[in-house]
Amino acid sequence: MKFTGISDEAGNAILTQIKAHQELGWDALAVRNCQVDEFPNGNLHEIPEPAFERAVAVIEEHGMKVCGFGSIIANWAHKIEDDFSITEAEIARAIPRMRRLGTGILRIMSYAIRKDAEGRDLPDQMEEERFRRLREIKKRFDDAGITVVHENCMNYGGMSISHAHRLLDNVPGLKWVYDTGNPVFNEDRDHPGKRQDSWDFYQAVKPHIAHIHIKDGRWNADKNDADYTFPGEGEGQTERILADVLASGYNGYVSIEPHVSVVFHGPSDDKGDLSAEEKAREQFESYVNYGKALEAMVRRLQQA
Repeated sequence: MKFTGISDEAGNAILTQIKAHQELGWDALAVRNCQVDEFPNGNLHEIPEPAFERAVAVIEEHGMKVCGFGSIIANWAHKIEDDFSITEAEIARAIPRMRRLGTGILRIMSYAIRKDAEGRDLPDQMEEERFRRLREIKKRFDDAGITVVHENCMNYGGMSISHAHRLLDNVPGLKWVYDTGNPVFNEDRDHPGKRQDSWDFYQAVKPHIAHIHIKDGRWNADKNDADYTFPGEGEGQTERILADVLASGYNGYVSIEPHVSVVFHGPSDDKGDLSAEEKAREQFESYVNYGKALEAMVRRLQQA
């Protein structure tokens, strides 16, 4: 088992992300967004070419590697009704950059859940179009020697176990990045009115897992979202899942995605009267402490 993290949760600047991983003794980044020099923050396959090249130089200068891309391809911000040319352009930008960094794994999703004006799931989720698109996405990355991994998040494949199975059945060979915390805040469409069970979802996609995200939290009905916690302190069953992962001989990456200090798919967190510098320090320190907590959990499980 190898450790990494979705590094922008430590901070926007690529140097901050590198510093956090160096403090943890980790030599690999799972990059999603980054900011370098005077260039604006953005997803690694969407930032301007000069910004990307500078980011590569900084990563190499510090002896780091990029073990995975957290792409925006088909994610929860993309509608299945959007023209497929948008996805095609993102693929075309991602492939050469992954090759440039020698990165073999790229995270995708299966487009946003279709909802009506009141926020209710639509009966028609345009499944066949989703399956067609994901088969094409997978083929293009397969042809480039890159593995795409689908995340159980706020997308079609994350709606329930049955949705995940239909996706896997209709996109042969698709691999999965399993996130332990996402079931905590996702409704279980197989059991309306309930949240998903992280252990059950893990078991359902286990044969297809090629990467793991560690997130944890407790559902807070009052705010209709999760209160995110350190691993093992929430309802994500992280310790139980990691014990099974270790027993199964998994030798891939386990990536922290804390959400303790910042949530990327929700409203901005209210940090009260903290200054920008204090917020940044809190974000950085919580990320490093989260990584240490995960390592301690794994050591305890290995010694049990």
